[in-house]
Amino acid sequence: MDKKYGVNKTEEEWKKQLSAEEYYVLRQKGTERPYSGKFDLHFENGNYRCKACNAKLFESDHKFESGCGWPSFDQAVEGTIEYIRDTSHGMIRTETVCANCGSHLGHVFNDGPKETTGQRYCINSVSIDFDSDQ
Repeated sequence: MDKKYGVNKTEEEWKKQLSAEEYYVLRQKGTERPYSGKFDLHFENGNYRCKACNAKLFESDHKFESGCGWPSFDQAVEGTIEYIRDTSHGMIRTETVCANCGSHLGHVFNDGPKETTGQRYCINSVSIDFDSDQ
């Protein structure tokens, strides 16, 4: 990741801050196993933040059950996500990364709820943290 972000750390600094799984997903663009993440079926009121830099990314009002096995949102907080064309694994997808630190979050697809945005942000639980409104 050569682009400069608001939060810039060396890979050694990221490795010290993050667990091995967090580093794999956030910094090496990995993916957690479906249905394994703690936020897949999590529906408390609050905000979801980047696990690497704590930037607010998603609000609970925009989370929905998609059945895909990962936390799904129909929109992100404006200006918090960078969108990158991803042609890995023989597919054309749109990768989502934190606009503040460049960490990999997941992908966004155009198969979300038609009654809202039509988008499905498919996000790794290990990429995010949660702050309750209570």
